[in-house]
Amino acid sequence: MNDRDPATRPSAPPRRKDARRNQETLLDAAAAVFVAKGVDAPVRDIAAEAGVGLGTIYRHFPTRADLVIAVYRHQIEACVEAGPALLAAGPTPYAALVQWIDLFVDFLVTKHGLAAVLQSGNADFEALHTYFLDRLVPVCAELLDAASTADEIDSDLTAYELMRGVGNLCIGADTDPRYDARRMVGLLVAGLRRPR
Repeated sequence: MNDRDPATRPSAPPRRKDARRNQETLLDAAAAVFVAKGVDAPVRDIAAEAGVGLGTIYRHFPTRADLVIAVYRHQIEACVEAGPALLAAGPTPYAALVQWIDLFVDFLVTKHGLAAVLQSGNADFEALHTYFLDRLVPVCAELLDAASTADEIDSDLTAYELMRGVGNLCIGADTDPRYDARRMVGLLVAGLRRPR
């Protein structure tokens, strides 16, 4: 057998659970630093928050772009996983929708500087928007459908329209202390509720 031939080379073993957990800890730490200091925060601050050395971060994420993309994807996946979990655990589908929208707002308003980075023209960043829509719109649609089926909302609003509306209400929330995006989003979501 030729070890240089990719077709005959044994596949790489799956990542160990502790390695995945360590990477998630690192991504959570990076996200916390990005929230506090923006996406241009020094990597040493992220390393300190994660309790690791700079080399560990650079070994996993050779460039800042790699790290930003990984954090963004990690947070998208957290929103994706939360949807069905909230639906299963919530008292009602509408309550699950409200909780998920709150998580979505957290995701949107804590992206200090990320919008500018995402519009930088980097092809990797451009792909993130498609990833964002492909992963989150179906989750929002599932929650809307469940609330509609339970006769809790009376709306023909699509998941994309709702997410776009929430996103528009969150613009500027991190730069204007007089503006309360959560309050505005709360009013939007309350408007979906069928009168009792």
